[in-house]
Amino acid sequence: MAADTLHIEIEQVKQSRLQEVDFENLVFGRNISDHMFIADYKNGQWQDLRIVPYGDLSLSPATAALHYGQSIFEGMKAYKNDSGEVLLFRAIDNWARFNLSAERLCMPYIPEEVFMGGLQELIKLDSGWVPDQEGCSLYIRPYMFATDPYIGVKPSDSYTFIIFTSPVGTYYSKPPRVKIETEFIRAAEGGTGATKCAGNYAGSLYPAKLAQEQGFDQLIWTDAREHAYIEESGTMNILFVIDNKLVAPAVSSTILDGVTRRSILGVARHWDITVEERRVSIKEIIDALEEGRMQAAFGAGTAVVVSPFSSISYEGKEYFLPEIDEDSFVSKVKSYLTDIRTGKTEDLFGWTLKV
Repeated sequence: MAADTLHIEIEQVKQSRLQEVDFENLVFGRNISDHMFIADYKNGQWQDLRIVPYGDLSLSPATAALHYGQSIFEGMKAYKNDSGEVLLFRAIDNWARFNLSAERLCMPYIPEEVFMGGLQELIKLDSGWVPDQEGCSLYIRPYMFATDPYIGVKPSDSYTFIIFTSPVGTYYSKPPRVKIETEFIRAAEGGTGATKCAGNYAGSLYPAKLAQEQGFDQLIWTDAREHAYIEESGTMNILFVIDNKLVAPAVSSTILDGVTRRSILGVARHWDITVEERRVSIKEIIDALEEGRMQAAFGAGTAVVVSPFSSISYEGKEYFLPEIDEDSFVSKVKSYLTDIRTGKTEDLFGWTLKV
């Protein structure tokens, strides 16, 4: 399917829900925009591309994804510049990662023109839903799931791909308290940890619930073999500033290759900051905390953007981190990425796409 032959049927809502949204008090993931893009995979090809009013789906009780977990997704964002134009941030990278997840779960490749064509048409139609308030954005959720009405463990022959959007504010209202997890695991080598599949998140809910009952906001996952090395958090990659170096656990089969993480590392290198991507042990982190060499620890992801931690707990002891000031790397890189995303500064990396 060539880009110049892409045809998308569009059915607009009769009455927009836009006026019902309080853009001054956005709760993450609560408000959904008027329309959604849908494409179906049948007989070996993507077909019936359409934009329709956002609404419920009709599924067979035997739908394969509900029983065997063939379901993947991405998280992306759109922003408005001062001229009211809409900018997408690193959308091509999300498309590429989506297909890596699809390959791992035996799901069909989705062509760039379907993913990007549907996305841009949807954003054009719902451009009024992109907030222009400071700290706000339009969260974009592309996802795909198996649709065969069949009970049997095998890859589905049919799939549905959907994109919907949601205006959002900040994910964390304050710097999160995090706990290093050494009992439960998020992912093991050879598994699906490097993909954005639904099952990864379902398996994390129970240990996260236990941590929340102890007063923590999120977990820091460790390796499945020894529980000795830092991996990532439930909603974000993790980075550290130690002795003025930016240290990041290296991407592996158990760690998601985050787009925001990749952007932060790229900016740091552009600024001539020493960057180390490698295995990071718990011992190294605790030693740095105890010796006062840890300048910052923070999460990075599409939803959270850049989120500095207030404390890290390990084996019952809580270590508090220095407060982040405006001169810190964390503050500077967060502001810089925000300025790129909103068109306030020149995009030297070619990351933004004007819709």
